Amino acid sequence: MVKIYHNPRCRKSREGLALLETSGKPFDVVRYLDNPITETELKDLLNMLGISPIQLVRQQEAVWKSEFRGKDLSDQAIINALLQYPKLMERPIVVYNGKAVIARPPEAISELLD
Repeated sequence: MVKIYHNPRCRKSREGLALLETSGKPFDVVRYLDNPITETELKDLLNMLGISPIQLVRQQEAVWKSEFRGKDLSDQAIINALLQYPKLMERPIVVYNGKAVIARPPEAISELLD
């Protein structure tokens, strides 16, 4: 089953969801701002994406700039920041068959589903 980590206020996330709706594949929507993900889930996502925690951070968000920018943070500290402020997470993230993509651009979803 396909899973999308979705923020309905984000245009790219809405575009990704629309692409999934037309794909014909069944999928689950995780509204991670309403139902925060766990540390284990976040670490699993990072592993499937094959990226470091800092690569998942939206570094232009105000909270990142005010609280974290310029600090020497460990991977765990960045994970803790993402858990505390889930809006820092790049989106949408789509998971399928043990792999994941940050769907920016949304067309990355099609490559994952092929």
